[in-house]
Amino acid sequence: MKVVILCGGKGYRIREETEFKPKPMVEVGGRPILWHIMNIYSHYGHKEFILPLGYKGDIIKEFFVEEKWRTHDFTLDSLKNVITLHKNNEEKDWIIHFIDTGVETGTALRLNKVKKLLEGEEDFLFTYGDGLSDVDINKLIDFHKMTKKVATLTGVQAPSRFGIIKEKEGIVDFFQEKPKIEDFINGGFMVLNKKIFDYLSEDNVMFEVAVLPRLAKEKELAIYKHMGFWYSMDTYRDYLELNKMWEENYPWAVWKKKGDLSLGNGSSWEIKK
Repeated sequence: MKVVILCGGKGYRIREETEFKPKPMVEVGGRPILWHIMNIYSHYGHKEFILPLGYKGDIIKEFFVEEKWRTHDFTLDSLKNVITLHKNNEEKDWIIHFIDTGVETGTALRLNKVKKLLEGEEDFLFTYGDGLSDVDINKLIDFHKMTKKVATLTGVQAPSRFGIIKEKEGIVDFFQEKPKIEDFINGGFMVLNKKIFDYLSEDNVMFEVAVLPRLAKEKELAIYKHMGFWYSMDTYRDYLELNKMWEENYPWAVWKKKGDLSLGNGSSWEIKK
């Protein structure tokens, strides 16, 4: 199943990192968060990616085009101007489509601009370029097909930014540091039916504002409740926290836990535009 990952945002709330690079290229453990997201999908067998680009999209293109020779050993024949890459244990059979969709484009219009690449697809995967999770993508797909709705989003319980205190007459009865919020929020990692394009137009609007509420009103939006790990990199504090997690246990790295590839460098793929 094809995977659309939104890569056009400017990331205003993490300007410490995004002033000179797009948000999906902010690094976690020395690799762009986009690379981590793609590995999650790849682990479950979904290896064709569509990247709607916007702010500093050229940096995303450069990373994937140059990644092969930067992370492989290779032999250079300077006379023939030929580079031969040495194979390693991390070859990936990814196909990546890079589509420029405009710097100021809303998320709904970005999706509409890649419609041609999704022709013939009954369903496809759709997510943001800043969220990590250990959600089982294939179970998510099965749930979506069972509901037969136009869209299914992954509902998560985000951690609170603050601790909760319950007191009686000035004495604290209960304290919990940064508990999970009981209500579910949109964690991305969506599955969309081709009918979603009936809800899109050339209007420059946000998917979250113009499309999801309408789907909900028409009872065409399902929620797959994920009780496991989820974390979004919205602020510099989140950036620091995710890098700390990477050093300790990398809870989203399902590919590592199953032992199907290492966490080091090196990759090989086909790039299309």
